[in-house]
Amino acid sequence: MKFLKRLFKIGQAEVHHAIDNMEDPIKMTEQGIRDMKEDLDKSLEALAQVKAMSIRAKNEVEQYGNTAEDYNEKAMLILKKAQKGDMEAEEADRLATEALVKKEEALGHQLRAEGDKEKFDQNVIQMEGNVQTIKQNISKWENELKILRSRVKVADATKSLNKQMAKIDTNGTISLLERMKEKVHQEEALAEAYGEIANSTKSVDDEINRAVDVKKTKATSELEKLKEQLGISSPRD
Repeated sequence: MKFLKRLFKIGQAEVHHAIDNMEDPIKMTEQGIRDMKEDLDKSLEALAQVKAMSIRAKNEVEQYGNTAEDYNEKAMLILKKAQKGDMEAEEADRLATEALVKKEEALGHQLRAEGDKEKFDQNVIQMEGNVQTIKQNISKWENELKILRSRVKVADATKSLNKQMAKIDTNGTISLLERMKEKVHQEEALAEAYGEIANSTKSVDDEINRAVDVKKTKATSELEKLKEQLGISSPRD
């Protein structure tokens, strides 16, 4: 049983390790876009080649058509020449027949070129559709990449903020601030109490000083002493 639990824990560790080492989704998206752009370049090159073959087939259709008309015209000219007596009829028939054979050969090549052109044109249409699809996918993925980058920035900022908030709560900073506020309130109350005590003490001294004029009493005593020395008797009240 312990052995099975150990295997299970090892499997969990490998899964977590695989998850931790997964490629960055942004890098994966960037690589995907690069791959699609490479496919686009290859598709455009292949499309250009097929278009070139279609153009060549089109030129061959025109060329073989002109050749067939030329041989047909030559056969007619030979027969007309024999008709006028400028050429032996047997020789004219032979050459006209050869010209018509060349005409048929040219028409055969023209038919083959037309088939090639039709096939190449179909390939062009299909490849142009593939190229357009790749372009749309690249544009879509590039937009997705922009959104993904923005989301990653927001997620990182949110994670950092939440991490700071978690640290504040974990470290008991809020409790510390509350204790500091309580301490300040206590110090303010103590200062106010000392102020009241100080004011109370000053009030008693003021009352004593108002009851007894120490300076005046001392001056009167000094005056009596001087009069005694001079033999001056003070008038009685």
